[in-house]
Amino acid sequence: MAGVIGGRLAAIIHHHHHHNTPLYSSPLSQPTIKLPPTIHSRRTSTMSATATTPTTALNNLTVQPTGSSSGCWSEFAGNVSGEWDGFGADFTADGKPIELPENVVPNAYREWEVQVFDWQTQCPTLAQPHNSSAMYKLIRLLPTVGCEADAATRYSVSERVIGGADNMASSFAYQASGCYTALWSKQKSASSKVLELEHCLIDPRDKESRVRVIQIVGVEGNKLVLKNIKVFAEQWYGPFRNGESLGGCAIRDTAFAKTQVLIGSEVSGVWQRSNSIAKFQDSSNILQELVAVDGTEKSTRDANSLVLLPKNLWSSAVEIDGEKTCYEVGWLLEPGRAITSKCVFSRNAELKEIIASSETAA
Repeated sequence: MAGVIGGRLAAIIHHHHHHNTPLYSSPLSQPTIKLPPTIHSRRTSTMSATATTPTTALNNLTVQPTGSSSGCWSEFAGNVSGEWDGFGADFTADGKPIELPENVVPNAYREWEVQVFDWQTQCPTLAQPHNSSAMYKLIRLLPTVGCEADAATRYSVSERVIGGADNMASSFAYQASGCYTALWSKQKSASSKVLELEHCLIDPRDKESRVRVIQIVGVEGNKLVLKNIKVFAEQWYGPFRNGESLGGCAIRDTAFAKTQVLIGSEVSGVWQRSNSIAKFQDSSNILQELVAVDGTEKSTRDANSLVLLPKNLWSSAVEIDGEKTCYEVGWLLEPGRAITSKCVFSRNAELKEIIASSETAA
């Protein structure tokens, strides 16, 4: 029978992963660290009262400091560092899930006419608390069936570096909570380039749960066009281990690409928000803290302008008065409460500012 992978069926693929399944690949450059022998590879899905939390993850690592930084960056480093595992999926610009390439899907699923939309992913992340630099890898694993899952194979590994001599980010704004918004740029030709606007939002009620939404935006001259959207739903499984082991049976998330999308009416209308802002226009500082702004402001959100996504997420691109364009990602945490991240561009397609907001329905 034809079907769509999700929920229990997705669990069939990965149910047999062991906690410490080794993954082998060619070595990639990485920050100099020492991993003391006392680090455990993962926590189980049942958290103990003494389990290491993201805020103390860096205490278990011996890092090589090369400078000083603000207390906010140090706190951010503690909250963002660790093994973030989960699932990822690609969507079209209007929010339709994109099926995985046929060549990566096991024959068994094709024979059963099962569509596969989700990758299982790893995102080992390490931020240095004493010098403003960080790195992470995005590891996508080949889908597997049944006991074959014991031989988990990496399909792709990409690495990104923020700050320092090997910096790859065009702009990076962060909060102590571990939330961040990054702009990555790739020149396609003399007059065109592709921007990746990466919005990482951590659930303020559960700092071991986060989403990353990446808006892929084409730039032709001064025109910005949304090409597609990538979504990752991730949970924290322990201190940084450079992706050496899988969460396996302890994975607390499931495939989501074909699950229910957000209902537009739940986030439309008038909302009140408090903002934290990092200003990049006329600034040579690529790395900036998102600084809280006094007071609140009201705004109106039109459901028709939103790309509605699973996991209570949305994406939007709105032109304001012909003078600027705002690319926004939002996460409805519960009815009447949301967090958002925005990249605001000038009419010349240059980044003006990044705004992180906590919002409540007015």
